[in-house]
Amino acid sequence: MDASTLAAAQNATIPDIVAPGLHVLFCGINPGLYSGATGHHFARPGNRFWPALHASGFTPRRLRPAEQAELLTFGLGITNLVARATARADELTGAELREGAAVLEDKIARYRPRWLAVVGITAYRTAFGRPKATVGRQPEQLGETKVWVLPNPSGLNAHWTAATLAEEFGRLHRVAYAG
Repeated sequence: MDASTLAAAQNATIPDIVAPGLHVLFCGINPGLYSGATGHHFARPGNRFWPALHASGFTPRRLRPAEQAELLTFGLGITNLVARATARADELTGAELREGAAVLEDKIARYRPRWLAVVGITAYRTAFGRPKATVGRQPEQLGETKVWVLPNPSGLNAHWTAATLAEEFGRLHRVAYAG
């Protein structure tokens, strides 16, 4: 994808993949420019969301971003804390993240997923005012919805390898689908 196409995607939005009663609603920080240009969540080549989702057992095969609507058949969905596309998540303000948390809480109340999986610990801490939160299950719930925080699967997050991301997604999968 060329630079002018990416630049034109600045502030673009992409639709949520959501339905009532999902098993897990994944919540990204915000779309990147590649996602904004394509209209698909976690679309940039090198983003490890789709491989981690499959390797952890959430999907029977690795889906491509263009197949994102198929998530609904598995009881899964995707939304974002902030709707607007940016080149990097650090372009978002704390106020935007906190406003996004309020919008997300409304979505949770409306759609009532069993689990919310926020993909990005730093964004979660800021958005929900939980500065000491760690990756994993959170003690707070949003209504009846349990909350889990996953690491950001962006290729820019080199601290987490593809294998360790899949392990963390797998921890959520095991807990979310346990008896």
